[in-house]
Amino acid sequence: MKPEQLEDLDPFDLFDAEADRLDRHFDSLGDQDWLRPSGCVGWSVRDVLAHLAGEELYNRACLDGDVAGFYRTLEREGVTGMDSFNQWCVDQRRDLPVGDVLAEWRTESGETRRRMRDRGREGSLETSVGPYPAGLQAFHYASEYATHADDIGVPVESYEEPGRTEWRARVGQFALAERHSPAEVEPLDGRFRVSVGNVGAELSAADFVTATVDRLPPDHPLDPALRTALACLA
Repeated sequence: MKPEQLEDLDPFDLFDAEADRLDRHFDSLGDQDWLRPSGCVGWSVRDVLAHLAGEELYNRACLDGDVAGFYRTLEREGVTGMDSFNQWCVDQRRDLPVGDVLAEWRTESGETRRRMRDRGREGSLETSVGPYPAGLQAFHYASEYATHADDIGVPVESYEEPGRTEWRARVGQFALAERHSPAEVEPLDGRFRVSVGNVGAELSAADFVTATVDRLPPDHPLDPALRTALACLA
């Protein structure tokens, strides 16, 4: 899938919608809800919020054209690699009141979304892999918000689910092509035929999306080679 095949989707609207969904859910949580385990191994719901707040450091660096400064900060903090950065974001906020972390995320995410929309779909921003279109980056961010919303059990209205799954599947197909994944993907009337070499399987749209974000359960029968090839948005 090429970028132009996403032209009928508004990445900024999708990003805003997923942010709003998370925000409403966070606002509804009681003290014990924050401690529930999430779909991110070892993280609670509160930890997922801390991760979302912390990653705004990178998002802001991209918009400010200072990714090099972002990496210098991580080096000073002894952070190596994205997994280490993600955990550092959580650890930095471990002792803060959850209300403060929520306020931080709301403010920083709102500013990121506003600035990206102002930059425009074809506007460029700096990223860890070089200049990249703001619209495509917004698709990636919207996908991440949707993934983490699922991780913490954010409810999705039944009337929203088909459209949400559809755009996530399309973004997944784009990300696979962008990463030059060996996976071949063929949409089949609401399902997906996937293959790597002579290994193939047919997935529901929901399972295809789940595979692209590397969230299939351990007991899912999908072949390990296909799991690896399809994980492009984790």
